Amino acid sequence: MSNIPDTLLYTSSHEWVEVLSDGTARIGITDHAQELLGDMVYVEVPEVGDEVKSGEECAVVESVKAASDVYSPISGVVVAVNETLAENPGLVNGDPYSDGWIMRIKIADQGELEELFDAESYQDVIDEEDH
Repeated sequence: MSNIPDTLLYTSSHEWVEVLSDGTARIGITDHAQELLGDMVYVEVPEVGDEVKSGEECAVVESVKAASDVYSPISGVVVAVNETLAENPGLVNGDPYSDGWIMRIKIADQGELEELFDAESYQDVIDEEDH
C-alpha cells in the first residue's frame, strides 16, 4: 500500500505537489511511482530558471527497471532543484515526499492547483490502474 499524504496534491502521472507559503511549490514523484520503478540509479533535474508548463516533461528518473519522464503538475519557473539527487538518487526511494523532492517552482497560475487530485482521489487513480 502506497503512502499518500493528505497534505499534498497529485497528478494521474504520479507526481506530487506541496504548496508552500511563499508562493512556491515542491514537486516530486509519488511513493507509488517509485515503488513501480524500483531502485533509482539516476535523476535528471531541470535547471534553475527553466520555465515549466503543466503537463510537460521537466525531469527524468531512471531506475534499474526503466527511465521515466517526470511531468510538471503546474506551470511556473524553477527556483530550486534537489542537487543531492545527482549523488544519491536513492533518496527518491527512501523518502519521495521529503528528501526525494525534485524541484521547487514559483507558481504561475494558482488555478492549475484546482485540477490536481487530493489524496483520496489519487488513491482512486491507483486503484483504477491496478484493475
